[in-house]
Amino acid sequence: MQKPFTFLAPFVVAASLSLPVAAQDAVTADTVVATVNGTDITIGNMIIARATLPEQYQQLPPEVLFKGILDQLVQQTALSQSYEGDLPGRVTLALENERRQLIAGEVIEAAMAEEVTTEELETAYAETYGSAEPTEEFNAAHILVETEEEAAAIKEEIEGGADFAETAKTKSTGPSGPSGGALGWFGPGMMVPEFETAVADMEVGDVSDPIQTQFGWHIIKLEDKRQKDAPAMDEVKAELETQIRQVKAQEMIEEKTAEADVERSAADDIDPSVLNDLGLLE
Repeated sequence: MQKPFTFLAPFVVAASLSLPVAAQDAVTADTVVATVNGTDITIGNMIIARATLPEQYQQLPPEVLFKGILDQLVQQTALSQSYEGDLPGRVTLALENERRQLIAGEVIEAAMAEEVTTEELETAYAETYGSAEPTEEFNAAHILVETEEEAAAIKEEIEGGADFAETAKTKSTGPSGPSGGALGWFGPGMMVPEFETAVADMEVGDVSDPIQTQFGWHIIKLEDKRQKDAPAMDEVKAELETQIRQVKAQEMIEEKTAEADVERSAADDIDPSVLNDLGLLE
């Protein structure tokens, strides 16, 4: 029987596997967990391998992944040691690109980590929210059906005294039906235009005539409305800090690129279709 191919195989590792019995407080990134023909594999190597796993494996606990990651690194090391001759151009180029990308990422990360001053926060807040007008928000419920005739009949039932929420529970085809058609609070741009326009023209307690949207026909009840002022600084501080850091990082990228002695005229004579020619790497 052919032996299963295990290199880079999915990590189907028994959850009962335990971590090595090393004192965890003595473990560092340089702690050696295995050697392959004298080449060390460290905890640091394993941590990096864990961080770059496909997303479906990121959710698995360490005790499930530990042996599988170590096995993979051992296999990769043994195979790489067995390689003879010069590396193919595609491998050398890939290593160059990866090194370039990782180091550039460190520079960007350092720029993003710079302190955001109070003055910068206040300026960003003023630019973003200083001239913002209060926005109107609505709390509404609706009953969604397929035809205008159904919607008109439901409107008559509501006008005749039927409870809106109970009617929504039994007749609405929308996902909010089981909760009485309740949509909660929403502001401008959160609903399709026809729905938003209808609600904006209603008074609290009103029930609309049939309104058609791309989803079907609606009967809407406006439960409440309110004016929402610009958020307080504390509410948007984290968002503004991220925004400021991103702007500063982008400015740094543009500055470093502008300072560099870049000559790219040779690219003008290259046919862009060459990007598809993998044969050039051989």
